[in-house]
Amino acid sequence: MSAGRRAYTTLLWLALPLIPLRLAWRARRQPAYLDHVAERFGRYGKAPSHPVIWIHAVSVGETRAAAPLVERLLERYPDHRILLTHMTPTGREAGRQLFGDRVLQRYLPYDYPFAVRRFLGHFRPRAGLLMETELWFNLIAGCKAAGVPLYLVNARLSERSYRRYARFSRLAAEALGDLSGVLAQTEADAERLSRLGARRVEVAGNLKFDLTPPPPMLERGRALRAQFGCERPVFLAASTREGEEARVLDAVARVNVPGLLTVIVPRHPQRFGEVAALIARRGLRFQRRSEDRPVAPGTQVVLGDSMGELFAYYAACDVAFVGGSLLPLGGQNLIEACAVGAPVLIGPHTFNFEEAARRAVEEGAALRVADEQALARAVAGLLTDAARRRRMAEAALAFAERHRGAAERVLARITSDMR
Repeated sequence: MSAGRRAYTTLLWLALPLIPLRLAWRARRQPAYLDHVAERFGRYGKAPSHPVIWIHAVSVGETRAAAPLVERLLERYPDHRILLTHMTPTGREAGRQLFGDRVLQRYLPYDYPFAVRRFLGHFRPRAGLLMETELWFNLIAGCKAAGVPLYLVNARLSERSYRRYARFSRLAAEALGDLSGVLAQTEADAERLSRLGARRVEVAGNLKFDLTPPPPMLERGRALRAQFGCERPVFLAASTREGEEARVLDAVARVNVPGLLTVIVPRHPQRFGEVAALIARRGLRFQRRSEDRPVAPGTQVVLGDSMGELFAYYAACDVAFVGGSLLPLGGQNLIEACAVGAPVLIGPHTFNFEEAARRAVEEGAALRVADEQALARAVAGLLTDAARRRRMAEAALAFAERHRGAAERVLARITSDMR
């Protein structure tokens, strides 16, 4: 074990007594954090009898991004089990909704050497795929020692994340150098990963472009729109993060469009109650999506307190703002909105999706707004200009279609190494 990894592991051991407290703290909002705790230390039930291909998707975004790859692996390797690991209950629930019992779902253990050995010994994966920016130093070393090919796929590394990893450049270089391959989203991601020490780096594109709106979700979107009111203009604020809902409501208050209905879908379900309280304090009449009933004519806001329906929300709106971008949080995935043909608005902070955001703006699929005042102007302008909305919708669909293909490129690389 290198000196850097030894120091890292020592810090993990020092933090071990805090893990139960952390899980209990998170369980205050999400009780599911107290489920399957043994898995987080590498203890599982019966071992699978079929060979395993393993994909690690931390939470909801990574799980959705992995979906095109999972589907292709299920088709290509019907005699294997696909193991999908997560770190959050919401990621696990997203996987359950997407795949049901077609895949195995477990928590990845914390990055202790003993837990990593238990995990690898139990599942004995033929190959492992880490989604996006997951560098688990003991896990990567354990896979190398066990002879498990491990890839970083859909890899992205913002300049901010690069600077953070660069503080531990030797440790990062050791881990990246031990990977069997890195398949990056963009040339910029590939260049930053190479600077950190990654070898065998290729640009495969963004798997999120390969997500296609499921027909049942589009049908649910039509049903949602009927509930909202087909004649009412509908503005959606999707995947909003803490602090953004207040700014969205400030913006909406400036929009003078008769009959406007605002739909707010927070990124994290544990915040549904918090956002409901915020809307109530504003004195706005609102309903919850979970009530599953037609929206009353006097209702001003719908709180999207449901999971797994984002495609449906996009299909049910006239204009969509994609959250995480009004504040310096890096932005959320705008590709799903484009794939449905929704005119998209984004804020100034999209460093987690910079390439996709830049291209969407350049190709006419999205508009970037600087603040809530600009957001208000953009919403009002689009809701009163049907022709402009139609042009943006057409550009959004073309944008999503133009950049597909990453899943096939990743699969080609993985399967060539598994022969």
